[in-house]
Amino acid sequence: MRKEYDFTNAKPNPYAKKLRQQISIRIDVDTIAYFKKKAEETGIPYQNLINLYLTDCAARSKNINVTWR
Repeated sequence: MRKEYDFTNAKPNPYAKKLRQQISIRIDVDTIAYFKKKAEETGIPYQNLINLYLTDCAARSKNINVTWR
């Protein structure tokens, strides 16, 4: 490695805001089946569809309507 680097012509990473973080999450079997079916219909991997849906909800600041029994 060099002792010093020249970053005068460096550009910001255009993908920095699009970084993803791997997590573990428990999702109902029926919900997974739904997204897998949609994945077959669209040709988009089901995990990407779930991410797109959640991203859309976050962008619209969608409120969750939950009623407990």
